[in-house]
Amino acid sequence: MSIDNLKNGLPEYAKDLKLNLGSLARSTELSEQQLWGTFVATAAATRNDQVISEISEEAKTHLSDEAYNAALAAASIMAMNNVAYRGRAWLGDDYTQVRMGLRMNVISKPGIEKADFELFSLAVSTINGCEHCTIAHEKTVREEGLTKEQVFESVKIAATVAGVAQALQIADAI
Repeated sequence: MSIDNLKNGLPEYAKDLKLNLGSLARSTELSEQQLWGTFVATAAATRNDQVISEISEEAKTHLSDEAYNAALAAASIMAMNNVAYRGRAWLGDDYTQVRMGLRMNVISKPGIEKADFELFSLAVSTINGCEHCTIAHEKTVREEGLTKEQVFESVKIAATVAGVAQALQIADAI
């Protein structure tokens, strides 16, 4: 199993990440699609080849093709949106009314349930450090009926996957 490959590849100083990765992969707080889609989207957001490959391999056994592609779409569109929205916020109030003008049709037609795609987008936005997008997606998933516990479960997955990617990068470098 690929999550096991990641856990086994982590150095001793990343033991907490190993434990968190294992427990989150068994979480029952989210549906299977929400859980594995969040894993795929956040793995893609780390830009770490090993993390993307290992998580994708296992996730494909849990996700439909549509859900897998939606998770990758969430990572991709949030890579663009998180930069654009953060940049606009940094530029100040004079830019709040400037039209974004970027295509983001996948958000309205992701091919899966809106709440799930928005949850993936929220998790990716936390990795990418976009407060505006994280808050906006949290509002949407809550309106779609997800609980605070489900929202935070996706944040914990994002945090752990980001930590795993960093620990593996460190281990490769030293």
